[in-house]
Parts: sequence; structure tokens; C-alpha cells
Amino acid sequence: MTTPALIRSRGTLADLLSGRSNGIGLIRLCLAVGVVLSHSKPLGFGAADLGYSLTGRQTNVGTMAVYGFFVLSGLLITRSARRTGLIRYAWHRALRILPGLWVCLLITALVIAPLVALREHGTTDGYFDNPGEPGGPLAYLRGNWWTGVEQYGIHDLFIQSTPWGRKTSTSVFNGALWSLKYEMFCYVVVGVLAATAVLRHARRFVLVLTVALYLSILQDWVATGQISGPASTAGWTFDAPLVGPMSFHYIVYLGFLFALGATFDLYRERVPISDVLGIGAAVALGLSLLVGGFFVIGLPAFAYLLVWLSVRLPRQVHWVGRKNDYSYGIYIYGFIFQQLMASLGWNRWGYVPFAAMSVAVAFVAAFLSWKLVEQPALRLKDWTPGFVARRSAQRVPVEQQTAVAEEPPASPPVQVGGPTEELPQQSATLVPGR
Repeated sequence: MTTPALIRSRGTLADLLSGRSNGIGLIRLCLAVGVVLSHSKPLGFGAADLGYSLTGRQTNVGTMAVYGFFVLSGLLITRSARRTGLIRYAWHRALRILPGLWVCLLITALVIAPLVALREHGTTDGYFDNPGEPGGPLAYLRGNWWTGVEQYGIHDLFIQSTPWGRKTSTSVFNGALWSLKYEMFCYVVVGVLAATAVLRHARRFVLVLTVALYLSILQDWVATGQISGPASTAGWTFDAPLVGPMSFHYIVYLGFLFALGATFDLYRERVPISDVLGIGAAVALGLSLLVGGFFVIGLPAFAYLLVWLSVRLPRQVHWVGRKNDYSYGIYIYGFIFQQLMASLGWNRWGYVPFAAMSVAVAFVAAFLSWKLVEQPALRLKDWTPGFVARRSAQRVPVEQQTAVAEEPPASPPVQVGGPTEELPQQSATLVPGR
């Protein structure tokens, strides 16, 4: 008798997620669209994010999408860090995040915001007066340039013309950028772990760190004294260089998900891909959202579900995101244009039309961002400064001559241990996290 296909393990993560044929591109695209759909309610109508009430105030569709991004980023970024040097790793991460962000900020401060000022005040007079003062466009650029959001708005724009502005009495142009500094923080941590050889020779440290972060989340949940409801949040923050205030709460929660994704990669030969586990994770996630316990049951279940889907989604959709990744552009531009459309009154037709228009406009912006900014930037990933390339070219022949001169006479090979360690597989460039 054979084991039923549903119960039988299909292999390990190492066996089934070793190349570029996977469903991660489609998953990340759906997560980005989920953020836009979720934001359509508060930005268009001043209501709570999509799914907030349905989940017993535990989470919402947009926040869950961010959680998913961190799981997949932990998986992919750790894989990248293991296969590249520290400088090359940092270069790749900067190319993926910063050019798209910088152009987005420049368009916001120098194009969109002046047009909003013209519409709301009938003139742009005063917009560029003292631009470096708090609230000015230059201060907006300077405060947000390195992924930290130290200024959300510009002057008084959008306060009276949008539902979100009227609800909060604040000017907000791009609230979606809040998570980027936490992702950059995770990138830095992974870089340190790679530079200290922890990822290659002490992977248990990452596993212990993941468990420690989970225990902190468990303690938070127990401290609330209730099964459902929002997580208790740590009340203290600290100022990090360049990015400003960092919340300990988000470092723990987002850091746990990123570390869990990293653990999946580091222990990939021990992570089974099973349909029973995948379906069980989906059921556990659904029950935790409806009944309670999302943070201690739903988060790990959601993480495994994403990994399982990455492998089990049909091959016909594996092409999504392989050559053109629009998810980052949708994420960073969706909020801006939703605020703009709400200020123009495009929300008067109701949630569904407003959400559909928001997704369509975000796709157009993401397409332009990818074609004109992100993709050209990523073509520089293998760039090496000229003086470094020249030094390397001069050094190689000398090293080769020395090796030949010092090579001893040929002798039969002697086996002193087990079989020769297999060389690392050539890195297949997977699309990194946001």
C-alpha cells in the first residue's frame, strides 16, 4: 500500500525551492494589492482597515500583508547573504530599496504636493518658503531619505480635503513607508550575521533568536488576559541613526517573522513540504483570526502557509514576478495616489469602485517605477568600481604564478575524511524582499 498523496511529504524546502521556479512572485504581488485594498477603507472613507472588525481587532488585511512580506524577505535575503560577500550583499539591498524610494519621495515632494497645494489653496506661493523647516518639502525628503519616516506630511496639505486628514487632523502623504526602516534593520542584522559567519557555521543562533522573539510575543499575548483583541504594545522607542524612532514592539513582531523566514532557509533540508501541513496551517490561521490567538498561533501558521504556497502554486503562475516585480512599486505608490484620489472626491462612488481605481493606478505607477527606476538600478548589481577591478586583474596572474611555483610534485590523492564538501550552488537571483 502506498501513502496517500495528500499525506505524503513532497520533499523538503531544500529540494523544492532551489531555483527561480516558484510562486513567490505571485504571492508578493497579492500581498501588495492587499495593502492597497486594506488602505482603501481608511483613506477613502475614514473607516478601520479592511478585516479589522472581522478578526476581533487583532489585525487587518494590510498588516497581514506586511507580515507576509517579512517572512518571504527573511527567506530570500538570508539566502542572498549566504551566497555573496558583505559588500556585494549591502550593494544589492541598497539597489533594491533606495532608488525606487528616492524617486518616489522626489515625485511626492516636488510634483504631487505642489499640485495639491495649487488645488487646495489656488497657488503654490509659500510652498517652497523655508523648505527645510519642519513641515516643508525639503524636510520631508531629508527625514524620509534613508527609509525612516520622520515626517509624514507636507505643510497642511490633505488635512481638510481627505477623510484620513479630517479624522487625524494631520497631513499624511505616504503612511505605507513606515515598515521600510524595520526591513532595513533586518537587512543590517543579517549582514552582521553573515560577516561573523553565523549564517554558515552557527545557524542555531538564528533558531534560538527566533524562539526568543516568539516567547516575547507569547508573553505579550498572555499579558493581555484575553484570547482575542490587539496585542499589547511596548511603550518605549529608541532613535536609530538616519531612520529615527524605532518601536521595540515592531522590532519584536516583524523581527520574529523575518527571523522565522531566515530559519526556514537555514534549516531548509529539515523543513518538510506537506499538503497536510499546508492545509493545517491554513485552518489554524483562519481559526486564530476568527476566534483568537492570532499572534501565537496564526503568525507561525501564516509563515508556513506562505512557504508551502511558494512551492505548491501551479507552475503556470511561476512566471509572475520573475522578470518584472511590481510589488514594491505598488506598495510605495498606492498610499499616495489613494490620498490624491480621495482629495479629488473619487471615493463618492463607494468602496469597491474606489478600491478598484486605487489598485489600477498603483499598478500603473509600479509599472513606470519598475521600468524607469528599479530595473535599471538592478542592472548595476554586478558593477565593480574601476580601481577595484584593475587591482583584481593585476593580482590574479601573480597569485596563479605563485601557486604554480609552489605546487609540489603530483602524488596520489589521500582521503582524510568524508567526501569533499559540495561547492555552494551558483546563486539564482531571486527577487529580494521589499
